[in-house]
Amino acid sequence: MDPYAALRYKEFNIFLLVRFAMVFAWSMQFIVIEWQVYTLTKDPLSLGIIGLMEVIPAVSMALFAGHIVDQKEKRNLLMLCILGFSVISFGLFVISIPSVIVDLDTKTILYTIYGLVFLGGIVRSFIGPTIFSLIALIVPKKIYPNAATWSSSTWQMASVLGPALAGFSISYIGVHWSMCLIFGFSIMALIALFKIERKPILNPKIGEPIFQSLSEGLKFVFTNKAILGALTLDMIAVLFGGAVALLSVFAQDILHVGAEGFGILRAAPAVGAAITMLGSTRFPIHKNAGKKLLLAVFGFGLCMIVFGWSVYFWVSVAALFLSGALDGISMVVRQTILQLKTPDHMRGRVASVNSIFVGSSNELGAFESGVTAKLMGTATAVIFGGIMTITTVGITALAFPKFRKLDLQKDVEEHEAED
Repeated sequence: MDPYAALRYKEFNIFLLVRFAMVFAWSMQFIVIEWQVYTLTKDPLSLGIIGLMEVIPAVSMALFAGHIVDQKEKRNLLMLCILGFSVISFGLFVISIPSVIVDLDTKTILYTIYGLVFLGGIVRSFIGPTIFSLIALIVPKKIYPNAATWSSSTWQMASVLGPALAGFSISYIGVHWSMCLIFGFSIMALIALFKIERKPILNPKIGEPIFQSLSEGLKFVFTNKAILGALTLDMIAVLFGGAVALLSVFAQDILHVGAEGFGILRAAPAVGAAITMLGSTRFPIHKNAGKKLLLAVFGFGLCMIVFGWSVYFWVSVAALFLSGALDGISMVVRQTILQLKTPDHMRGRVASVNSIFVGSSNELGAFESGVTAKLMGTATAVIFGGIMTITTVGITALAFPKFRKLDLQKDVEEHEAED
């Protein structure tokens, strides 16, 4: 298959630019927030609360958002999401103005940041299903796997550069102007999105009662063993492998590498994932997908254990890099399963369930890491998470033998034949 098939569609290239700008801005913003909050409080639990503030609205609104996405035009809905993010990033820019910080007490600043993060969780509940649904309207079915891989690769590349630039920008221009830069990227994404035409609504049940719609979406996910298995396995890995939420603690108090080292630590797993994903555009990994996913998550758990034990900066960077490379395999397999197994009219609802299982587990993982770090100590909490991840893989492999045998080659060939 042509590794550049999806890139031959102009709108898909614009879509990748929009996605890059948004993920870059979002990941950079999260890093800057983490740094600012830990600098204010010196309490690892406060980092966990950041995740909790985003996951509460993201989970609460997810199914409702999936229903709305399936009922509405996708391009304009994505515009509204980006506009909402821009307002939030501008609010964070204002609250970080030096004169404002001097005039306000620490609690007021902290609660304002948490409030804006909470609003970001609402936006996030819509943006994931919208992006997932829009991809399928830009490219033909036969290149869904290739498009999903490029989209995931773009996500990871932005996740590499966002944290890296955040670390350097905090060091050189400070938190305030870093927030201004984030706002600029969100506006750039909004402008680029105008170059994508509005898309048709493929759902034949426009106006369907919301609870009937949600019930249909949930029933589909929980009766599709391939989708359910992939989502569950990845959710547990992300939930217990949430070491990245504690990287500001490692950077400042364990490895003593400052803001620049913090940026490198944050970027390391995304670099590994991006390399894996770019490689998968040339060497597809949909054959024996079940085994590859299980092995990748097992390796991810081992990397977390090594990272938790390490007191050497470059060993820690290497462990995070490898964890990202393995997580990249997991992400490509999961996204390919979702694209191939989901009907067009249910993409919003399936993606919303995915956001609950996987996307929101990032924030729950951040909260779990903050709590366990408070109870066990930072390094012990990361090691505990790695052990739990490995244990989950073993249970999944034994309990679901059909998932071990999952192979997506036949699905890929069927979609190629349809087109």
